[in-house]
Amino acid sequence: MPKIEIMKYFLILIIVFGNFFSLNAQTTEDSVKSAVNFLFKGMITADPQLLRSCFADSAILQTIVTNNEGQTMVRNEAVQGFVDFVSSQKKGAADERIEFEMIKIDGPLASVWTPYKFYFEGKFRHCGVNSFQLVRINGHWKIQYLIDTRRRNGCE
Repeated sequence: MPKIEIMKYFLILIIVFGNFFSLNAQTTEDSVKSAVNFLFKGMITADPQLLRSCFADSAILQTIVTNNEGQTMVRNEAVQGFVDFVSSQKKGAADERIEFEMIKIDGPLASVWTPYKFYFEGKFRHCGVNSFQLVRINGHWKIQYLIDTRRRNGCE
């Protein structure tokens, strides 16, 4: 085989493998999205191990609510309480559909904003926005802080 053909062959291999690896390489943003998506996979599959694995050991969960007097309040929820409640539902019951609107990353810190619509047992319940703070711990993104809004109106 002439040298030119061997060089063409190797060039083609380099291009093919280069494209293969660049297509399969996960960006930091992709890894953050994946960590967030695991939470919602855990919800829809009612998988307590998957749900728990999404959170850092000292994670904080909060929801912004309006009480009967119309006052805005922040309600705290324990991670284990959330995991226990969601995993006690039948598979497919808790279906939160999100869109990634904003992701900001600085080293081991990521901030993620995800508008969502929540369906329970196939029926629309509410919509709102999730605000996540994730920390990269031992090479894995973990949810350290999650606060959300909830409303029934304005959920086009």
